[in-house]
Amino acid sequence: MNEHILRSIKILEQGGVVIFPTDTAFGVGCRIDEENAIKKLFKIRNRPETQAAPVLVSDVKMAQQYFLQIPNRVKEELIDKYWPGALTIVLPCKKEKVPDLVRGGGNNLGVRMPNHELALKIIEGVGVPILGPSANFHGEETPFRFEDLDPELVKLVDYVVPGECTTKQASTVIDCSVESWKVLRAGAVKLSI
Repeated sequence: MNEHILRSIKILEQGGVVIFPTDTAFGVGCRIDEENAIKKLFKIRNRPETQAAPVLVSDVKMAQQYFLQIPNRVKEELIDKYWPGALTIVLPCKKEKVPDLVRGGGNNLGVRMPNHELALKIIEGVGVPILGPSANFHGEETPFRFEDLDPELVKLVDYVVPGECTTKQASTVIDCSVESWKVLRAGAVKLSI
């Protein structure tokens, strides 16, 4: 396993915040179960506390541990077709396992399995989902290339993993917690719902 992956896992396990490439964009993440790291991440990004943060998983089994349940329709029509990939799925979550900040105070969680070997190896190595908002200050441009990372943001995190983003487009976000699914953000995956 490469040194960047090993170092990221170690830093994340110690409650650190890491910038890393995914298929869509560079993300900035920490463990889902480290409250202090989550607070630090929100502070670094200037992210409003009412705005939920997406999390990244290494497989469907990991997602199942945090969602209340994954309805068959979601599995068949979305997960089986688009994961790993640029689709964030929002469903009701097990609130006791997902800190308030990550949920934006709500009941739902947005989860994605990135189609990026490096990101997947980091998540797998950590063993729990990691937060995966884009690595930029709130409201600023999304970094799709390593050169796009804001040097001021880089100074505030514990480690930066170099690499390439393959899709270079934001993920599509779909809310499946409602009866008629709703696309919250159009992105790389084109859905006809």
